[in-house]
Amino acid sequence: MKKIVIGVVAAAASLAATQAFAQSAFERDRNVSVRERPHDEYEAQGVQWGAFAAFPKVTVDAEYNDNVFATATGEEQDVVWRVRPELLVQSGWSRHRLQAYARASVNRYAEFDGENTEDWGTGFSGRLDVVGSSYLYGGADYASATEPRTSSGTPGAAAEPVRYALTSAQLGGVHEINRLRLSAVAGVRNYDYDDVAQIGGGSIDQDDRDRSVATLGAKMEYAVSPATALFFTAAANKRDYDLASAGRDSDGYEVAVGADFDVSDLARGQVAVGYLSQQYDNVTFKDVDGLAVRGQVEWFPTQLATVTLKAERSVEDSGIPGSAGYLSSTASAQVDWEVRRNVILTANAGWGRDEYEGVDRDDDRFNAGVSAAWLVSRNVGLNVGYQYYDQSSSGADNGPDFKTNRVMTSLIFQL
Repeated sequence: MKKIVIGVVAAAASLAATQAFAQSAFERDRNVSVRERPHDEYEAQGVQWGAFAAFPKVTVDAEYNDNVFATATGEEQDVVWRVRPELLVQSGWSRHRLQAYARASVNRYAEFDGENTEDWGTGFSGRLDVVGSSYLYGGADYASATEPRTSSGTPGAAAEPVRYALTSAQLGGVHEINRLRLSAVAGVRNYDYDDVAQIGGGSIDQDDRDRSVATLGAKMEYAVSPATALFFTAAANKRDYDLASAGRDSDGYEVAVGADFDVSDLARGQVAVGYLSQQYDNVTFKDVDGLAVRGQVEWFPTQLATVTLKAERSVEDSGIPGSAGYLSSTASAQVDWEVRRNVILTANAGWGRDEYEGVDRDDDRFNAGVSAAWLVSRNVGLNVGYQYYDQSSSGADNGPDFKTNRVMTSLIFQL
């Protein structure tokens, strides 16, 4: 009888351990970053509407920019005021999830009113819980947006900011079986650019930038332990331009292996390395291929400080005439420090390099900044910050070299 009891207890313990493993094998919530840590006494409560809750929010910004047009010489400074209303509506169900949002940004310059813009966007997303840890998810978004003057795709002779519309949608699923998790996602993005007025008269055609991008990705993960998983990812994309004369249509793929982890109280993250390739239909453009890198690691020196490191290497579409795309490499570091329960200080720095195909041009970028966020109450917040940006362009077809310094302050009202 004693042996039977011991056997039953051992089996029960083993089953409990297996269940605990299955529940936590892919969760990475042992550590909580400064930005993720809940502050219940300062969080908006929203407006309840049956099974849904609405979270209205308005942000008023004032920003000083010492180089509004991002030029190498003859820099112009100005102050821009922004009013950004936003509404988020989400379900409060125990299973499944549904949410929708709408937001806008009205931007007004004190002196250069030709830079005034109105941006807006809306979208929805949802999750359908199937069984256990398996679920389906999807969503769609639409945005009427403005390209920043610092963008390499903005024509140097543009008399005003470039406007474009972005429509996107995605559908995916996740299925978990003990230590194995399988996921897949399909998406589509459509870019539609408006022609822009040219300095001195006339307009600059932007139709050659209009395109659709279809993507398909899959990921297989295996949990080595409750705190570590190894994975393999594969993704493909098809980029079709509206104008055949643009000659930029291409097909690409990326494969990578990596690991995600949550190590004791020190760090968590996800790192992957692999190979990427983008092949262009126009034979005059060389294929872009090489090392693929994607990673984010968070280090927690204390419970009140988070250091975040990021790196990525990918192939992006180019808005420069004569170039189909470029190889983008970026790296960044950020430190968040919770000085007080309602005061967070942040310092960040980043580096990037764009290597263009089809033209002799390489761009190097550096940015750095500091900011402070003060949660005054559930309904009011105050942010202040400074950001530095430096671009250096080299090659026979180089772009402009410029620097910008921006000082920002934001007042936030929410329910």
